[in-house]
Amino acid sequence: MGNSHTGHLQSTRFEEMLHNSIEASLRSNTVVPRPVFSQLYLEAEQRPYSNDGRLEEEDDEGDGSDSNSPPVPYQMKPPPEGSCTTDGFCQAGKDLRLSSMATESLEVPPGFQLVGVKSPSVPDHILGCAVDLRFLPDECGRNALLGFSGNCIGCGEKGFRYFTEFANHINLKLTTQPKKQKHLKYHLLRNAQGLLVKGPAICWKGIDSRMRHSVSNVAAGPEEQSGNGPTDLLPNSGHTTLSTINHTDLNTHLQISEGSPPLTNGSHVPGPQQHASQTGVVANGPGRPAIGSMSNSGPPKKRHKGWSPESSAITDVTPRPVPNSMTNGTKPADSGASGCLSLGSSPPLAPGEHVTVPDHLLQTCGLRPVIYKGHGTLPHLSGNLGDVLVSGLLQKCYRSSQNLPRIYEQYGTAPIQPISTEMQILLTVYYLVQLAPDQAPQMEDLEQIFMRSWRESHLTEIRQYQQTLPQFPPPLPCLAQPLTPSQLPWLAKLATSSCGEGVLVLDTAPSLMEALEDTFHRLMEGRLNRTHYVVIICMNRSQEIESCVVVTGKHQTRALSESLLSPNDCSKEIAHELSSGSVAELAFYFSSLGPDGDVEALLEKASPESSACALEPSRDSPKPTCAEYCVEWHEIRPIQLAVARKLLSHVCAIADSSTQNLDLGSFDKVEFLICVPPSEVTFHQVVLHLWNSGVLRELGLDQDCLSLKDAEQYVVKLNQSAVGKINGLIQKSKMNPYTLFILVHDHAHTDISSGQYSGGDSSLGLVDSLLNCRQIRDAPNILTLHVTSFPFAFQTQYTRISPYNEIHWPSAFSNDVDLYNEKTKYFGVSELLETTRSGSGLPLLRYDSSFESMAAALEERFPKLQSAVIRTHVLIQHYSMALMATAGGQTLQALQKHISVETLEMVQCLLSTSQRCPSRHGHMLLLRIPSPALAALAHQRLCHVRNRLGLHEQFEIILGDPAAALTVDKHFLDQLRAWLKILDPDWAPRTYLELEALPCILILTGMDPLGESLPRSLKYCDLRVISCWSLQRTALEQELGLAAYLLKAKEDAPHGSHVPSDLSESDPEKLSSTDNEEEEVVVDVNNASPGNASPPATQPPPSDWTPLDPEKQPNQRRQSKSTSSGSSSSWASALRQCCSWARNLSRPPVVLLPKAVYDLITTVDSSGLPKSTSFLPHSSVEWVSSFRPLLSKMMTCTEQSLYYRQWTAPKPDHMDSINRADGRSDNFHPRRLLLSGPPQVGKTGAYLQFLGILSRMLIRLMEVDIYDEEDINCNCKTDLVRYHQSVATWPNTETISRMPFDYIIHDPKYDDISTIYSPDFNPNADDGKSRRQEDVYLRRRTARIKLSKYAAYNTYHHCEQCHQYMGFTPQYQLYESTLHTFTFSHLLLGEEIQLYFIIPKSKEHHFSFSQSGGQLESMRLPLTSDWSPDTIKSPIFTPTTGRHEHGLFNLYHAIEGAAHLHILVIKEYEMAVYKKYWPNHIMLVLPTIFNGAGIGAAHFLIKELSHHNLELERSRRVDHGSRPRDVWPFIILADDSCVMWNSIDVDPKSGTTGAERNVSLKQVLQHMESSPDITQYGLCGMRKWSNCGVGTGRQKEPFSRGHLHDFLLLNVDLTKNVQYNQNRFTCDDVDFNLRAHSAGLLICRFNNFSVMKKQIAIGGYGTFIIKTKMTDVPTTIQPSQYICAPDSKHLFLATPAQLLLEKYLQHTSHRLFPLSARNYSYPVLSVDCYLNLGPEVTVCFVSSRPHSINISTTGLLFSGLLLYFCDSFVTPEFLKKFQFLKGATLCVICPNRSSLRQTVVRLELEDKWRFRLSDEFQTANAKEDQPLFFLTGKHI
Repeated sequence: MGNSHTGHLQSTRFEEMLHNSIEASLRSNTVVPRPVFSQLYLEAEQRPYSNDGRLEEEDDEGDGSDSNSPPVPYQMKPPPEGSCTTDGFCQAGKDLRLSSMATESLEVPPGFQLVGVKSPSVPDHILGCAVDLRFLPDECGRNALLGFSGNCIGCGEKGFRYFTEFANHINLKLTTQPKKQKHLKYHLLRNAQGLLVKGPAICWKGIDSRMRHSVSNVAAGPEEQSGNGPTDLLPNSGHTTLSTINHTDLNTHLQISEGSPPLTNGSHVPGPQQHASQTGVVANGPGRPAIGSMSNSGPPKKRHKGWSPESSAITDVTPRPVPNSMTNGTKPADSGASGCLSLGSSPPLAPGEHVTVPDHLLQTCGLRPVIYKGHGTLPHLSGNLGDVLVSGLLQKCYRSSQNLPRIYEQYGTAPIQPISTEMQILLTVYYLVQLAPDQAPQMEDLEQIFMRSWRESHLTEIRQYQQTLPQFPPPLPCLAQPLTPSQLPWLAKLATSSCGEGVLVLDTAPSLMEALEDTFHRLMEGRLNRTHYVVIICMNRSQEIESCVVVTGKHQTRALSESLLSPNDCSKEIAHELSSGSVAELAFYFSSLGPDGDVEALLEKASPESSACALEPSRDSPKPTCAEYCVEWHEIRPIQLAVARKLLSHVCAIADSSTQNLDLGSFDKVEFLICVPPSEVTFHQVVLHLWNSGVLRELGLDQDCLSLKDAEQYVVKLNQSAVGKINGLIQKSKMNPYTLFILVHDHAHTDISSGQYSGGDSSLGLVDSLLNCRQIRDAPNILTLHVTSFPFAFQTQYTRISPYNEIHWPSAFSNDVDLYNEKTKYFGVSELLETTRSGSGLPLLRYDSSFESMAAALEERFPKLQSAVIRTHVLIQHYSMALMATAGGQTLQALQKHISVETLEMVQCLLSTSQRCPSRHGHMLLLRIPSPALAALAHQRLCHVRNRLGLHEQFEIILGDPAAALTVDKHFLDQLRAWLKILDPDWAPRTYLELEALPCILILTGMDPLGESLPRSLKYCDLRVISCWSLQRTALEQELGLAAYLLKAKEDAPHGSHVPSDLSESDPEKLSSTDNEEEEVVVDVNNASPGNASPPATQPPPSDWTPLDPEKQPNQRRQSKSTSSGSSSSWASALRQCCSWARNLSRPPVVLLPKAVYDLITTVDSSGLPKSTSFLPHSSVEWVSSFRPLLSKMMTCTEQSLYYRQWTAPKPDHMDSINRADGRSDNFHPRRLLLSGPPQVGKTGAYLQFLGILSRMLIRLMEVDIYDEEDINCNCKTDLVRYHQSVATWPNTETISRMPFDYIIHDPKYDDISTIYSPDFNPNADDGKSRRQEDVYLRRRTARIKLSKYAAYNTYHHCEQCHQYMGFTPQYQLYESTLHTFTFSHLLLGEEIQLYFIIPKSKEHHFSFSQSGGQLESMRLPLTSDWSPDTIKSPIFTPTTGRHEHGLFNLYHAIEGAAHLHILVIKEYEMAVYKKYWPNHIMLVLPTIFNGAGIGAAHFLIKELSHHNLELERSRRVDHGSRPRDVWPFIILADDSCVMWNSIDVDPKSGTTGAERNVSLKQVLQHMESSPDITQYGLCGMRKWSNCGVGTGRQKEPFSRGHLHDFLLLNVDLTKNVQYNQNRFTCDDVDFNLRAHSAGLLICRFNNFSVMKKQIAIGGYGTFIIKTKMTDVPTTIQPSQYICAPDSKHLFLATPAQLLLEKYLQHTSHRLFPLSARNYSYPVLSVDCYLNLGPEVTVCFVSSRPHSINISTTGLLFSGLLLYFCDSFVTPEFLKKFQFLKGATLCVICPNRSSLRQTVVRLELEDKWRFRLSDEFQTANAKEDQPLFFLTGKHI
């Protein structure tokens, strides 16, 4: 059966591990082999791969697993040179055909039999061979040994050990893998005549039903692996092979026969020299696990050459379907620790079917056994139920492992089957076998074992589904059979042989009831003293396997029983033991240990006088002070600001989303409430941070908070007192809709219980009932921020927090942290773990072996007491003795041998370091005792010992109870006040941070830490009493988080250099070896890799002490490394007064852990992470499935969150358990965020800064950048004249007509254009015209102005009031729009113009439509006499481009909701995007030809359309009886950046101007529209706002006649003969103002009104892009390149000709008109138009129209003449009126060359002007782009 590697995975590691383990156990009675699971599953695999991707093996025998579909073709090994290849003959040339050998006499060795081989190449013949009987089945088809052994009967060659090799020899010439089951067909017999004939067929059992499938036996050699028969095992007394089957086809289990006969055992017993087999139980590679049967005898694996072939024993495998009860995937009823614990609980059975728990079981055995439910139903327990525990955790693990992954459910349950019951039990046995004596079983490990076994057994199927779906592969040849119930007990017993009596398998009992009774009897008789686990396996009446596991080890039962207790139950149990006197026996035991065990007796021997004298300095000398003391914990670090900004960006993302769940633009204030756990220290700690952060001042709340006590109103403890505070916040949020309330839930992981499962406990579920209530959930102005170091409980399948709303602290391993200029470096749990692997110096994370040994001995001696009680008493004893040994005088020095090295070291450091500082600064020793009762006991005992030793002024002992305030002795209070320079005599520390540098022991209690921060003087963190069995990630990491530390980076240290260890602290005079206080591993905070430490290169002089060696006894002396003891002593004496506290700021604390916890967190799983990371993240959540991957070391925080969101679900007692969306997979709250970061990293400071910058941002959102520039050109003489009374409300038409028109432009935005000549204007030298050209492009001056309630908004504003106005209200569908066409003609355009109106349904009442076809006829206009207080009569037109998001088109608040008609004028290509953002606005779409036009085209079409509409409305009104002149003729032309409007209050008595206040646009427009004789004005407008433009207390002309910009009230009737220039891009309003004035129209500016313009950097008509025709990318093109000579080869530009002309004239006119440059007295004459010729040129505008109004030009000499598109009104006679300087420049501009020449001829310009051929130019446009032409000349 060949050894081909036919493309399949070759993986037999499990089989090798298993058989190595079995072989070692059978070969040696002294050496316990390493358990197989510790070799395979509980360590990371390092497997080499071959080039083709298969696993490489040391063995050359391959995996003969059959192929997928289609089968891989088989290649026969080429025959040797010269050998025979004839069919029917062997390679030696001998005939093997039966017909040829029938009469021959053949020699058959003993134990061999002649067999007929069927060859496909000679189907008519049978070939003969001799085969070892052991490798052939008997008549029942059983007991065929795996492998092959045969001889060739032709040539006589013997010893073929592989069927593949033999098939090659006899020339089978196969195309598939050679298999003995397929080709060994018949027995060959001698008949009566002595002829060799075909006998009966060989009975390969099951071959008919499984021939379509291939078998992979990864354990066996290539012959067996490719065999078609059953997977065989080699049963013997100790040697076995366990086969692994490859489920190539997934329908196998449905085809395996259930009725296979039972197996029989062989009889051969191999010799001791035989090698063990190397197969295994669990599949690796593509095999599915199946366990072969096993007997007490049989040969080893065939490949072991030392096995003698003289005897035979063969076993087979019988398949058995998995019981339905174990494959239904139902979840167990009990979940979690609390749900899986019961005292003798099981379902009631029939009467009599119960197990009686013996009396005095605990007292007799010293343990309380734990029964793990397994398969089947556990019998009812009765009797002494208090001495036994029943857990359903194992049963839950079994059921969970049989739930198929969801990804495969869609393919049906038939192809991929769950792991079988037999395999589960066998894997459980092997897991228990490999556990160390001090280890307790963990369900997470077992789940991973099940999952890995299942995955590896289905690797082929998984890949097959991934590659071939949806096509399913055709059926392939069959599978081998799985493990049977009859094989299971034998295999289980064999597996336990490697662990001695540690695991016992009971399989003889007919039921669980009898097996449990037997177990209890064995316990009572003491026969299980060395047995840790009893595995019970039996078959019930339904022939289904039942099982359970009874834990009988003392250490294991204690661990499991305590792990099954909830924290509250554990606390109650400890309190009961202390109150009931159960601990008295333990205390008596300590005192009975002898003289060295009785603390009270030892205290009598102490000499406090001598010890106090030795430790206390002379009080007569003046006290020196320490200059190194400083407190920096309240300072804000750069990384905290960065996290605050991340929080802000997430809040902005919520506001910017389309869901409109947060309208930041509507809030003008921030208020907050911080909720903290019910801990006094945490409460005052947050208050202190808040007081020092400056946030109260930032939010404007400092006026109400004048002291630290006042700041407490913003922080609340989450107890019953919080109900009123939360309700008050809800009420305030309702009354203040424009205030954003931030509800911060700090340390959020401490209470996530559901309010429905509080069970009457008022402290549980309070957070759920308060923070998850409907009022907070639905309030649009309450934002909830959860802050935690352990976010896992919020990352479940039903979480309320979106993954997009999670903010993670920057990782220490990312490059982001280096971006911040941090003066500190975070040292957390991962860095602590790194020190255990660094190998340099002592690790910071340790366990105390001496302490553990004593605790373990006492735990075994006192089984009824909780571990916490025992360990706390041992701890108290150690500390008491350490204090006495250190400070009790010479008589107690001998006590050191009874104290652990670690305890003595900590106590010596505590007592000695404060003596080295002149101010008595010292270190803190944290003693973590979770039980409040035990903590109080420890505090009482240690205080008693300290006081008896006279050390009450050396260090303080503080009880840190969350429910109580801190209590510090007066002596130490005085010290703290002096250090902190506090003068208040009543001050007392309320936080641990305020204990900085105080030498003290802090006994921190509480079942869980509640967010208390510890000072940087923390030196030691003693966690030896924490629970060893809290196997949740949160519980473990929050205890370790107490040691998290912010190291002070040394700024003077060079980059990359190590911080030297300060060894000079150790006193060379001391003989004790334990004072290594300053010799711990020193972390290089300036190096990238945490945990690195190096000894100092040079340390003058070297210290006498080396780091502490735990292996050495504490009383051993160390040899001094110093070469000069004298110099060493003097050096140490000089440093005796150095402050140890200051140097400790760059050293993290030392952490002592229980050994069980230490082993857990220092063990690394296959992913490279600590094993604790694979634990259940929180006690209130559960795994969704066992089929989950491990966390990866490379996962980011976000990926880790997504992992938990996928694989965990909340338990019923979790507050998120009811948060299930209907029909959706998520139900996230939109205004809820989660900030997570490591413990003690500074999250409080980060979210406090977030509150501050959020407030600043809201103020920033309420503010806009308003152009704030002084008017230019203000030294005009007309400013001194008064025409109207200062108190005048409206302008007088006669007065306005008498006022001279102010030609001068005062708008500062036109500071860079040509000045318009006016006789009344006298420019001075500093008028700004002399400024450099680059100054023009400097940013204009703006001011930050807060938006008023009358502001105009962009699309980002969406408050509730204007939702309907904007068209975003879902219940209103009125904003569905229709497209209407409107056509009119105009002479200047030469053809009809078709415009498009997009009119929402809600705005159709503003238009009139034809009754027949609904054609748009006109836009309705009111009558002049109409007036309504809630109506604006004038239609508002806003031309816009590129500002669909930022344009200020939301006028709802500006017009106070009044009825109005607002039309956006847009370009055709922007129609869709404007419609998207403004669905409820009317759009006027310009024709396609204007897509590239400027603002002039938009103004032109608006005005002409409005005039045409006016005529239509007059006609319509006449039909209804109105006069034509009664129709309202005004429209409003508004810029899209007008944001607010202001009005100046005028004193009615004095006429002086008052303050300028913000008013609504409605008030402004209604006032202007109500002006008397308003229809006589052609244009009305207002000034632009400037903060320094109007001074209070002075009189000012209320109205003026001059230029108007940005916001116009335009009379389309009076201005019908004055058009905007549709070609213009710039200064079109200046040009229009001049032509309107020259036409005699009245232009009035209301100076008491002003408009504020917002600076919008995006879009607008002022954005010009000049690019070439060759590329669309804008390039830098000089203005001189905007023009060129006609017919020249020039780089043409893809820019409108008019824009090129205007830009050319703006930048080069000072060279074109050199006589006018900086010469105001000789302006350039511009006829009928105004063009910007640049700031250095002055322009004099005149109109050629008859009866036009022009300035007097008498005596005025012009330096140039500009003729732009001059019409017939310009004549030679008109031009002769003006005088020009000699050499003045002429510039004639025409649309083409012919009109240019005609104009020159018509105006007789050649008479006075000289032209040259080179003076003709055109804009740099291609011919098809219609360039403009102009001609220049000089005046003669």
